[in-house]
Amino acid sequence: MISIKDLHKSYQIGNNPLHVLKGINFEVKEGDFVSIMGSSGSGKSTLLNILGILDEADKGEYWLDGVLIKNLNEKVAAQYRNEFLGFIFQSFNLINYKSALDNVSLPLYYQGIKRKERTEKAMHYLEKVGLADWASHTPNELSGGQKQRVAIARALASNPKVLLADEPTGALDSKTSYEVMELIQAINDEGKTILVVTHEPDIAQMTKRIVHLKDGLVTDDNRVEQIRAAAYV
Repeated sequence: MISIKDLHKSYQIGNNPLHVLKGINFEVKEGDFVSIMGSSGSGKSTLLNILGILDEADKGEYWLDGVLIKNLNEKVAAQYRNEFLGFIFQSFNLINYKSALDNVSLPLYYQGIKRKERTEKAMHYLEKVGLADWASHTPNELSGGQKQRVAIARALASNPKVLLADEPTGALDSKTSYEVMELIQAINDEGKTILVVTHEPDIAQMTKRIVHLKDGLVTDDNRVEQIRAAAYV
């Protein structure tokens, strides 16, 4: 599903280049559930931006579902993001003046799907995350956990190949974090490929594999015995 080969990325800071990724190699198979951990400056955000087709590596290869992601113009990059990827963010990134239903249906609008079908699909995914009764509510009427559930429904709405979650529990208390992870585990149980960037060891243990980054390199990449979030909910 994902193949990363000798990935390098540098940024120019004033007159000095900052080499952030220094030759990343790893693969993710369909249906896998991977957490990416590392301290600030380890390169995990840069890697996630490249995986999300929001940035491009200077050197190396990134293959996504058999497609080489390289030298894309913004229109094609946006098309691939919409087709292949679903995003879950720490800050939810919901549109405050739109209802939960409208937020979830937004990716379908960009896919050119007609309003009736958009609404039906969006409601299906709100039901899936347990928020059908909150469909008409705006984000400021929802709790943090409910907002993240809306964000997960939105990420699922376009039926992406891969879910990319950037600190999905970072803004939540422990109980709500485990409830959100229980939902994400259930989505993975259905076969969805998921990558989670997290700094929380207990959240990482709820995935099936932990990749550690340090100074722009993979230092550990191990399968783990998954802890089920339901045990804490």
